[in-house]
Amino acid sequence: MSNIESLQTELAGKNPRKVLRHVLDNYANVAISFSGAEDVVLIDMALKIRQDIQIFSLDTGRLHPETYQFIEQVRKHYNIEIELLSPDYQQLEAFVKQKGLFSFYEDGHKQCCAIRKVAPLKRKLATVDAWITGQRKDQSVDTRQNIPEIQVDPAFATDSHQLIKFNPLANQSSAQIWDYIEAYQVPYNKLHQQGYISIGCEPCTQPVLPNQHERAGRWWWEETTKKECGLHIAK
Repeated sequence: MSNIESLQTELAGKNPRKVLRHVLDNYANVAISFSGAEDVVLIDMALKIRQDIQIFSLDTGRLHPETYQFIEQVRKHYNIEIELLSPDYQQLEAFVKQKGLFSFYEDGHKQCCAIRKVAPLKRKLATVDAWITGQRKDQSVDTRQNIPEIQVDPAFATDSHQLIKFNPLANQSSAQIWDYIEAYQVPYNKLHQQGYISIGCEPCTQPVLPNQHERAGRWWWEETTKKECGLHIAK
C-alpha cells in the first residue's frame, strides 16, 4: 500500500477540519481552489489553522456579475489575497474568432472549458505540491460518488510532479455546508437566493426547480454524465 493509500485509509470519513489540519500541517506549498459556497467554508476553516495559505479562483471572463462581487466580498471579509487565473488570450481570441461566443450550445462545453478553466488551472497546479477542493460526493451521483478525502490528482499529476489533491468535504451534504455558513456567518453568492445552487459561467448556469438536483442547472442541455468541465476528471 502506498503512503497516499494508507493516508486515505486513515482520513476516510474524518471531520473536514481533521483533513484540513493534516494537509496544512504537512504541505507548505498548498492552495485552495475557490469558486462556490463549499470553498468559502474551506477558507473559513483553513484560516483558523493557518494564515499563509494560497487561494485562487478561475476568472473565465464569463462569470455572473454577482460572482465577481462575491469574490471581492470574500477577499475583504477575510482580508486575504485571492489570485484570479485568466485564460491565455491568444488561445481564447482564436477560439472565439473561429467558433463564436456560444458554440458550446451546439457542440458541448468541453473545448470552451478547456481554454477558460482547465488550462489556467493546469498552469497554477504546476507550481504547488497539493491543492484543496470543495468537491462533495452528493454533488453528482454520476461523476463524484467515489471522491476520496485524499488522492494523487487523477487529472494533473505527472511522473515528475506527484500533485496531491485533498477533498475535505467529500462526505458533507449540502445541508451541512449551509448549516456551517449560517452558524459562522460565512459570505455566499447572492445568486443562491435566486434559485441557483451550483454556479458556473453565466451562459452555462441557470436556477434549478424545487427537488431538482443541484447540478441540473449546469450545462442543462447536456447529459448528466457530462456535467464536468475537466477540472476533476481523470485523463
